[in-house]
Amino acid sequence: MSKIKSSFFCQQCGYESAKWLGKCPACQQWNTFVEEIKQTATKQNATPWQSDHKSSKPGVTRLQDISVTKENRIITPDTELNRVLGGGIVAGSIVLVAGEPGIGKSTLFLQIGLQLQQIRVLYVSGEESEQQIRMRAERLAFSSEEFYLLTETNTQQIFQEIKKLKPDLVIIDSIQTLHTSHIESSPGSVSQIRECAAELQRFAKESNTPVFLIGHITKDGAIAGPKILEHMVDTVLQFEGDRHYAYRILRTLKNRFGSTAELGIYEMSSSGMKGVLNPSDILLSHKEEQLSGIAIAATIEGMRPFLIEVQALVTPSVYGTPQRTVSGFDLRRLQLLLAVLEKRGGFQFGTKDVFLNIAGGLKVEDPAIDLSVLCALLSSYTDIPVPHTICFAGEVGLSGEIRSVNRIEQRIAEAEKLGFEKILISRYNQKGMAKTGSHIEVVPVSRVEDVYRLLF
Repeated sequence: MSKIKSSFFCQQCGYESAKWLGKCPACQQWNTFVEEIKQTATKQNATPWQSDHKSSKPGVTRLQDISVTKENRIITPDTELNRVLGGGIVAGSIVLVAGEPGIGKSTLFLQIGLQLQQIRVLYVSGEESEQQIRMRAERLAFSSEEFYLLTETNTQQIFQEIKKLKPDLVIIDSIQTLHTSHIESSPGSVSQIRECAAELQRFAKESNTPVFLIGHITKDGAIAGPKILEHMVDTVLQFEGDRHYAYRILRTLKNRFGSTAELGIYEMSSSGMKGVLNPSDILLSHKEEQLSGIAIAATIEGMRPFLIEVQALVTPSVYGTPQRTVSGFDLRRLQLLLAVLEKRGGFQFGTKDVFLNIAGGLKVEDPAIDLSVLCALLSSYTDIPVPHTICFAGEVGLSGEIRSVNRIEQRIAEAEKLGFEKILISRYNQKGMAKTGSHIEVVPVSRVEDVYRLLF
């Protein structure tokens, strides 16, 4: 019988302490320590996953002597997932997918598992019964002869079934529900999540089998569990979206096999998640009459250009302190742009309430939408609509200059494809632009005053 003792773990970063601390010395967070019963593993149960062949101990190898082979990827029928993973599922990789409850994580990966007809998929559920998953699969209208289901939360039992089945892909729903018998603490605790993730990581690397871990998030929006969980996995995907919209965004936060700036867009329907191939069409509202306070921005997320609609409303402030309310945009960035308009343009926004919204429930961090935000604010301030055939791509500096943005050719091409007649860009972007036979008029501007004179 091994000795049982308790330790205190930080729920934020996983730091272990022998006593309770008010402030974590590792992540500097307050009141994050919880007590957990800890048991050291014995020699008999030290390794929950053991491959069939005995691997020799790794020794020191010179870098030049290591042979590099092209990584094998499983190309899924889901083009959006292929994009965010960098071209498909890499063999032996472990991917963490996190999102709010009810956002559609389980639906998406059940659908992906059923669509993979050629490979053997094991779906491990610790949250739903077999009947619930079967009902959801019938609603999705997908079927596969090589899709297997296991409702189990003990990792030792899961690995025994994996050895019998030998799947090509494992989906765990969710990592917070698993527990290992080597640690005597409740499922979802810091030590349980860390140990279960370590066992699954060991299995993925030794068997060269890709593993998807579906995870929860906290009320602050961070991934639940210790921070070391994100360090252990190869890829971290964030599944986000507004419940009041039908569109969901799969965003890459970390990827060892591809770009970390990729983004996939899905539409939630009664028959599952559908990838949106042309997001610009759904993010632009098609109106017959022109309204003030609306401007179109040409933005890029990862390798994908698309156009979004920026909506602004400027009204006289009824109360003493003017309101600044944003949705999908950085509030501090809005305050910066308002200061530029007051200082460089002479517009009195100090007595106005300002409301800004990015249509479609998107959260955009691209600085190239500064120019469209500025034009939407000016349009609402003067109550003069911006022509719906004009779009914008430019960053606004503190001195009122329009700064250049990257990959301007792709932004112009996307605007031309959607029928826009004119695009306003920075004058400094013209230097590196290639001469193309585009039919859209490119208007270079250098300062905020030039934009105001041109439009209003």
